[in-house]
Amino acid sequence: MNDTTTGAGQATAMRTHLCGRLDASHVGSQVRVCGWVAKRREHGEHLAFVDVRDHTGIVQCVVPGTVDVRSEYVVAVSGTVRHRPEGTTNPDLATGEVELGDCEVEVLSAAEPPPFAVDDRVDADEAVRLRYRYVDLRRPRMQRNLRLRATVLGALRASMDAQGFCEVETPLLWAPTPEGAREFAVPSRLHHGSFYVLPQSPQLAKQLLMVAGMDRYYQVARCLRDEDLRADRQFEFTQLDLEASFVGQDDVLDAVSAAVTRAVEAVTGEPVPPVARMTWAEALDRFGTDKPDLRFGMELADLSDVFAGTGVKAFAAPAVKALVVAGGAQTSRSRLDGWTDRAKALGAKGLAWFRVGDGGALDSPLDRFLADGERAGLVAATGAGPGDLVLVVADEHRTACTVLGTLRVEIGGRPVGEGPFRYVWVVDFPLFDGVDDEGRPQAAHHPFTMPHPDDLGLLESDPLAVRSQAYDLVLNGWELGSGSVRIHRADIQGRVFRALGITDEEAEARFGFLTGAFRAGAPPHAGFAVGVDRLVAILAGEENIREVIAFPKTQSGADPMTGAPRPLAPGTLAALGLRALPPPS
Repeated sequence: MNDTTTGAGQATAMRTHLCGRLDASHVGSQVRVCGWVAKRREHGEHLAFVDVRDHTGIVQCVVPGTVDVRSEYVVAVSGTVRHRPEGTTNPDLATGEVELGDCEVEVLSAAEPPPFAVDDRVDADEAVRLRYRYVDLRRPRMQRNLRLRATVLGALRASMDAQGFCEVETPLLWAPTPEGAREFAVPSRLHHGSFYVLPQSPQLAKQLLMVAGMDRYYQVARCLRDEDLRADRQFEFTQLDLEASFVGQDDVLDAVSAAVTRAVEAVTGEPVPPVARMTWAEALDRFGTDKPDLRFGMELADLSDVFAGTGVKAFAAPAVKALVVAGGAQTSRSRLDGWTDRAKALGAKGLAWFRVGDGGALDSPLDRFLADGERAGLVAATGAGPGDLVLVVADEHRTACTVLGTLRVEIGGRPVGEGPFRYVWVVDFPLFDGVDDEGRPQAAHHPFTMPHPDDLGLLESDPLAVRSQAYDLVLNGWELGSGSVRIHRADIQGRVFRALGITDEEAEARFGFLTGAFRAGAPPHAGFAVGVDRLVAILAGEENIREVIAFPKTQSGADPMTGAPRPLAPGTLAALGLRALPPPS
């Protein structure tokens, strides 16, 4: 990560230099540093060593006599930079060649003993870390992560500015929208019984900005969704949100690729290779997921033709897909049974396995039921060799692919934050994803996504076959963000609404402000949103976005530091026209 703070750095009236910036070039200089006491060591009554830490690092300060400080005291230290005595240099410290001598220590603030060691050598319990987050953030790892995040945000903004995008802030108090996730509701004090919601994204606002002629918009947007938390999801998240007029899909992909590339290069200092591209159908067929991790192989093989007309009941299915585990023939039977149970839990009817021996011989409980052509076809289609293991799922195409895709990652995957960084654009998503209990299609992305022009005629007759002009950016198996070409014509928007079971009257009541804007003259437009937390986590080598967010929530959605969420006082509830009900039994 680039760091532009050099030399004296952030000199103020209280300090002349940053602790971690001192080196041999400063020998002989009188300096004053400020920070926290990392460690104190006394050598009798005549000499004390105090390690002082700020966000740049640690410097050793030599104090004549004794000094009354403890770990995490805030101090200002004045002294002379000098070389450390021969044999005492510390190669593990950036300041390891020098120290401050003849120091005077001023205690700026005393501190209680910290709840855990403020370094990266000790792993504290996560609940304790979050309870004392203001201490946890002093650790070098957390300082590095948050500053890396700032570097990423700066580079993203610089790229957007350079590409002619204008930063515009959109409201945090908004009207409910059907975007597929639970929204946080905010009661109105002035309008009892009515509510705002906190935005899942600035989707509708940025489309209105396109109607308003802003042409190219972006913002680093705070978004909120009341969904279950996990490693890559928090209630609050940050995204680089953008929208542009008179553009198509390729224009947006190019703009986002340029911004993300600039951010990655700002952190790593290395060029980013061109971003791969594949359709949703190809990603599902080859990798069993719309978030393919391209850092390793293990692509799915198709055995449907091999087992067409088979007499093996287990393989009599619309699709037969296979996954090769290189060198997996020695896998124990107990582990194979575990994978079989996992496949069933994921929705498959079962999991067949074949150990491949010399000459393509197969070892499997199902081998005796196969015809010679099926044995040869299985080995040829999968490319499996002696010592390999072949896992097979026969089911509906999507089920067979997704089950093996999950097993692929669980068997052969690696931590998401581990390099190299492999990006891929996934395009041509389905417009609808299944149907609800009443048989109505459900929007796969959101209801403002433009259908693929070649599939418009299928909206009423075969809606589940309609592709969308939606696209995702994926990095190392994590979805970094998604976007689409938007519907800008009221007639097409109405057809999509009706396909979703939204009547013209309901659409006017819920989205009249948007469709009315379209009637005022809406340009063709498209956009995207990059998940900043996920991008930063991967670049920082973290498995959980909590490690790159200053004040995150726990898995249960609580904030141990502040005690949130908390009940509101009765008077506050009354002013809002609310009454708290007991929890559901």
